[in-house]
Parts: sequence; structure tokens; C-alpha cells
Amino acid sequence: MSWIKEFKDFASKGNLVDVAVAFVMGAAFGKVISSLTEGIVSPLISLITGGVDFSKKQLVLRKASQVFDESGTVVSEVAEVTVKYGAFLTAAIDFLIVAWVMFLLVKAINKLKRKQEEAPAAPPEPSSTDKLLMEIRDALKNK
Repeated sequence: MSWIKEFKDFASKGNLVDVAVAFVMGAAFGKVISSLTEGIVSPLISLITGGVDFSKKQLVLRKASQVFDESGTVVSEVAEVTVKYGAFLTAAIDFLIVAWVMFLLVKAINKLKRKQEEAPAAPPEPSSTDKLLMEIRDALKNK
């Protein structure tokens, strides 16, 4: 069985093992896309924008601070509060790339399914009665 036919069968029929394999492949694909975004897309965007690294961009809502007592000992610390919109933009780019690839994959699968549906079915073989009648007809024609 060719791998193309095997893939067509996999894509057109669904079962639990196929879903599990797709889930694992999807997780690995997500890592590949994240690597693509962090290693290739983000540096290209940084080059175009003059060295701005969007993945580290954030908006500081409240700076970190420390409260001291009279002796100079730290009594409490207040953590910095930030909105990390750069990480969100990176995740959004990841999502768009994954969505585009999934769109192309679904489009290709639908094209394969349409080709299968459009293929004309072979005409059914005549029954034994029909074969006998055709033989009789042919015999009468030859007389």
C-alpha cells in the first residue's frame, strides 16, 4: 500500500489512535512553530523595526518596591505588576502560523476527498439472468 493511499485512508477515516497520533504531532508542531517564531520571525521583525525585540516588550503598571522599618530592614516587598504584551504578540504570531498551516492541511484533505467522491463508480456487473438474456440476444442476431 502506498503511503499516499495510506494517508488518504487516515485522513478520511477517524478513530481514537488516529486522534492520539494527531494530538502528539500537533504538540510537536506547536513547538516547531514556537521555535520558528522565536528564532526566525522575531529576529526578522526586530531587524525591520531597528532592533526592537517585541517578545520582551511590557507595560509596567506598578514598579517593584520595598518597605523598610526604622533600622533599615526590609519589612515587605511589593512585586512589579506588568502587562507583557510582547509575549502575547509572539503567541498571536504562533497562532496565526499554526492556523494558516491547518487551513492549508484541511484544504488539501478536502481536495483529496472531493477527488474520491468525483471518481465515477464502476457499473455493476450484470446479473446471471442478464448475461443469459444477452447471450440469447446475440445468438438471435447471428442467425
